[in-house]
Amino acid sequence: MVTIRLARGGAKKRPFYNIVVTDSRKPRDSGYIERLGYYNPRACGQEVPLHLESDRIKHWMDLGAQPSGRVAKLLKDAAATEVSESA
Repeated sequence: MVTIRLARGGAKKRPFYNIVVTDSRKPRDSGYIERLGYYNPRACGQEVPLHLESDRIKHWMDLGAQPSGRVAKLLKDAAATEVSESA
């Protein structure tokens, strides 16, 4: 099964996550099919905490990719902020 999940990067105590499409049987930080964005939980100042390529995410979900729990929450939060900004 193909999943959309987080792959950890960054230094010790300074996490940085890439949002990737990968085979669910592979380890968390191993190779992936495509990078769809990133999530920086420690962003401050002018740094962007979340960047998503929504067209590519929609493409992969249409093909049957399942988002992990955390990625699903990030997608939901991003959609909510997008709606509130346009209103």
